[in-house]
Amino acid sequence: MKGRVLIVAGSDSGGGAGIQADIKAVTAMDAFAATAITALTAQNTEGVHGVVPVAPAFIAQQIEVVLSDIGADAIKTGMLHSAEVIEAVAASLKKHAPGVPLVVDPVMVASKGRHRLLLAEAEAALRDMLLPMASVLTPNLPEAAALTGREVEDEAGMRRAADRLLALGAKAVLMKGGHLAGARVIDLLFHDGKVERFDDARIASRSTHGTGCTLASAIAAGLAQKMSLEDAVARARLYVRRAIETAPGYGRGLGPLNHAATVGG
Repeated sequence: MKGRVLIVAGSDSGGGAGIQADIKAVTAMDAFAATAITALTAQNTEGVHGVVPVAPAFIAQQIEVVLSDIGADAIKTGMLHSAEVIEAVAASLKKHAPGVPLVVDPVMVASKGRHRLLLAEAEAALRDMLLPMASVLTPNLPEAAALTGREVEDEAGMRRAADRLLALGAKAVLMKGGHLAGARVIDLLFHDGKVERFDDARIASRSTHGTGCTLASAIAAGLAQKMSLEDAVARARLYVRRAIETAPGYGRGLGPLNHAATVGG
């Protein structure tokens, strides 16, 4: 086991996304996962049925006690729910983890698209407080549109949105193109003045719940292990694809991945 990752995110009772997916992904990458839980959700493959937020002061306390003892080689944020939580998390990370690579997954809406995991009024706080701290930001296209105020409908739009997000302060952006129509999935990694293009065949599967959480956490594990950003993203993408291809098919809705893809059959 190599590399310590602190994950600041919400819990998914169905086990497919959120903290549960994060821990599984980091473990599959042979790194150590610690957590600061921001909210509890009543959730399954058919959607989110309820959310109970955790007090911002207690979230900050979780972060502080983990970092003061165990430490972290990378940090990943997911569901943050409210502006007050974002403010508390940003302040705590600035105080206790300056210089630690930060992967920001700007989770806004559940996979089924019916339940907000980030309150609408908190989008500005995410953009203004946390985005400038990100070593890498990992938005899907709806999240990129919300953060930039512009629809993203094609690859050219992905490039324009990434330019805007970089201008807002993110050091790198992984623009995930899974929401675009077509037989290919295009992801674009913008960093250090370069663009890395990832192009893969789309996998026909309904077992895609938690792909964003899983990908971001796998990237964070790579950064914790001192991999380059390009290598961490490439490995994480291969892992997620393998996890989709071997998914167990649980649930009536968008099912979970096989997070044990790299450590079991």
